[in-house]
Amino acid sequence: MQTNQLAKRLVLPALLIALNVVIARIFIIPVPMTHGNINLCDAGIFIAALLYGRRTGLLVGGLSGFLLDLISGYSQYMVFSLVVHGLEGFIVGWIGYQAVRKVQLFALLVGGLIVIAGYFVTDTLLYSLTPGLVGIPTNAVQVIAGAVVALPLVIKLRQPLKL
Repeated sequence: MQTNQLAKRLVLPALLIALNVVIARIFIIPVPMTHGNINLCDAGIFIAALLYGRRTGLLVGGLSGFLLDLISGYSQYMVFSLVVHGLEGFIVGWIGYQAVRKVQLFALLVGGLIVIAGYFVTDTLLYSLTPGLVGIPTNAVQVIAGAVVALPLVIKLRQPLKL
């Protein structure tokens, strides 16, 4: 029985990371002014964090953000994405895991603000203040899209997954 639990704790995050990277690569909109893109990475992070908690949210967030940047040609963002999306997943899971809907919405808001602030700092450090400021609305669109996709899926998946 313990072996099954260990396998589940290792395999589930790995599957969610792989799924998140693939979906984020399929649904991608380049944004030239910001050196980045809009994708559904945040939706996968939100789903993992709300369904499985802060540990899985941290792993799925950090590693899928890191890997997505690696395979997308944005290597300058890899370490920043590891931290920003990892923190996003951890906080959303910490606040929203097994919580009522209003608390989950609050968790998504906090997670979104972490991403917006994190990439503002990242773009400002890597480039200058202007790309940091220009990236705010596009990052906001990305996290809002992620929340809009994630919340209904979490509602639908919680019962069949018996969570």
